[in-house]
Amino acid sequence: MTPHPNTPGKEGPLTTTVPTGAERISAPVHVSGPDAPWHRVREAMDRYGNAVVHTTWGEWLTAVVAEPALRPLLGRDWQRYRRTADPTVRYRFVASRLATKYTAAAALHTDPVELDLAYKIGGRPYLRGLDQIDVSLTHTDDLIAVGVSRDGRIGVDAEPADRRMSYELLSRHVLTPAERADLERLTDAERTAAMLRLWTLKEAYTKALGQGLRLGFTEFGFGADGGDLLAPDGGPAARGEWAFATHRVLGRYLLSVARHDAGLDSSRDTAAHTMLDEGFMGAVTELLY
Repeated sequence: MTPHPNTPGKEGPLTTTVPTGAERISAPVHVSGPDAPWHRVREAMDRYGNAVVHTTWGEWLTAVVAEPALRPLLGRDWQRYRRTADPTVRYRFVASRLATKYTAAAALHTDPVELDLAYKIGGRPYLRGLDQIDVSLTHTDDLIAVGVSRDGRIGVDAEPADRRMSYELLSRHVLTPAERADLERLTDAERTAAMLRLWTLKEAYTKALGQGLRLGFTEFGFGADGGDLLAPDGGPAARGEWAFATHRVLGRYLLSVARHDAGLDSSRDTAAHTMLDEGFMGAVTELLY
């Protein structure tokens, strides 16, 4: 079997751009397969209550082909893997599931084979039996990104940094009036970059909510720095419970993260076998005595 995910490894390159409010979101970690520096994921979870990783499906190809314990690692996804005829689609599917399991296992101080990855209606992954842990998965081209959080919802979304988005065609379907006013003051190149950043932020936010594209993108917005959730008129739409960040990763992708703080008393113990919410235990103790 592949070594335990908590085994330290050589750190990979990491390039990020941190906007306002990102101090509550851990910087994404590049993981290049089962032997990646998973201790960095564990440290991020311990410090921030959340962790984000990014990788490419090609970096997991050896694990997919050579891993003798692939079937128990995939669990209930094994049959889907076997039924997928197209080899490229099959390998990408397995890589994304392995990356998700290894990320969650590193964050929870356990082995990936012990985690049961399941799916809600709409395809959002979750860890069966670990309701306090939220998971988000996204992929585009060869990029895979995973976010996990122990104290609220999390959403991740990514796009190629050179993707062209037509302001004229999309602005009234994607942007609020306040956002359009901000972008109309920019040059064409700046406007294209801002549109793409806003698109990934909105995708990440709706994924965190579990809504996907069902929530209209013109119903909420972001400021010029991308750090605050705003109403369509530009006024505040939250009281600090949401945090957002956008990073440039691998030099060619934009990765946005939306993270919600549910106000839980976040447990300092993140091991899957012993993790208990101290606020819950305090309430039980108070009732008993």
